[in-house]
Amino acid sequence: AVSEKIADDLSLSSVHASRAALLSKCDLMSLMVGEFPELQGTMGQQYALFSGEPADVAGGVGEHYAPRFAGDVIPASLDGKIVSLSDRIDTLVGIFAAGLRPSGNKDPFALRRSALGLVRILIEANLEISLDRLIAIAADELSKHLEIKPELLPDVREFIVDRLQGYYRDQGHGAELINAALASPWDSLPDLDKRLNALSRFMGREEAVSLAASNKRIGNILRKTDETLSEKIDDNMFIFDEERLLFNEISRLDKEVIPLLEQGDYANSLELLSGLREPVDAFFDAVMVMDEDLALRINRLSLLSHLKRLFDRIADLSVLA
Repeated sequence: AVSEKIADDLSLSSVHASRAALLSKCDLMSLMVGEFPELQGTMGQQYALFSGEPADVAGGVGEHYAPRFAGDVIPASLDGKIVSLSDRIDTLVGIFAAGLRPSGNKDPFALRRSALGLVRILIEANLEISLDRLIAIAADELSKHLEIKPELLPDVREFIVDRLQGYYRDQGHGAELINAALASPWDSLPDLDKRLNALSRFMGREEAVSLAASNKRIGNILRKTDETLSEKIDDNMFIFDEERLLFNEISRLDKEVIPLLEQGDYANSLELLSGLREPVDAFFDAVMVMDEDLALRINRLSLLSHLKRLFDRIADLSVLA
């Protein structure tokens, strides 16, 4: 059932995936696998072929346990990817529900390896399915047989994200860069991956350091204010040329960047937003944001809030300053 729902969410045919998931249970009943665990999947594939199943279904069974270890390949077939994902998420949620999550160095059910394999399959196969949805699918099926506590889903998510951070550190990404991307409104791991890679390239630009510092400054200012800000910015209240210039640049970029963000094109979005460096620096050089006039102060804070929300739709640059 988990395989079928994952396939449905990916807009794929669930026939082969569900059959492969069922046939994979052959391995659990195999005396040979009990004696030779390295044959997990391999024996199931042979049983499936012997039973007259199509080669692609048998191949999915054979790839059930991939990746088996660090550096191992992920399943090559779509059936194999879905079966491996469903098995891993079902195991993670089930063992967490049983109160047996890993602690310290103890991980008797190899949940860390399962979570890392899940992360790799989702990212490297570019499978666009919400991580929260994936966890919820497994929890929904398990709730038919045991109690699922409300805190279970966020606990499993946190565990997977911990493995995700390790995966990116092994690829050479720094902790701050990873945290900046994780602070964005990502949903699927391929979406997060695009954000992180775009951010990594962007931080090599000269403008990036200045804009990261500005985002941090804006974030600090906004956290300290109790005023209710407005979505609408009144350009008739501008006194300085620098605040009008910044407003005009943001308004122009809204029309260009938002469609790119909706397409998941974070690299070109950051390329366009890098042009804000000079108007942002000029704004802070000329304008006193916390003016004594309440209306002026709220209008300027609203402008800065709009600017930060635009960047935050990609990543939290303030983490990088």
